[in-house]
Amino acid sequence: MVAVAEAYSWAGLLIAMAFKYGLDMSLGVTVMGWVHGAVFTAYVIACLVVFSPLRWSFWVLVAAGLSSIPPFATVVFERWAGRRGLLEVPDTDAPTFWGRVRYVLRELN
Repeated sequence: MVAVAEAYSWAGLLIAMAFKYGLDMSLGVTVMGWVHGAVFTAYVIACLVVFSPLRWSFWVLVAAGLSSIPPFATVVFERWAGRRGLLEVPDTDAPTFWGRVRYVLRELN
């Protein structure tokens, strides 16, 4: 849901930029820039929150983060991850990333 919202906010920002540079109306960029920044931040935070329970590898997390940079790439990433089953919680007893970090920190203590 956040990936699609990020793509829509990109579209809104691009339209606002067209109004700014084509018709000299800059208020839209101010508003849509703020909206896109908030949704972009929400997408990055969502990726950081779900990568451990979904047991993503580091490279999948990097791909998710990088997909937030080009316009509409978050939707492409969502579809790619969905086809590979990366958006479903795996049915396994293997520890999550943070579970492994907790274990290492406990052992070091």
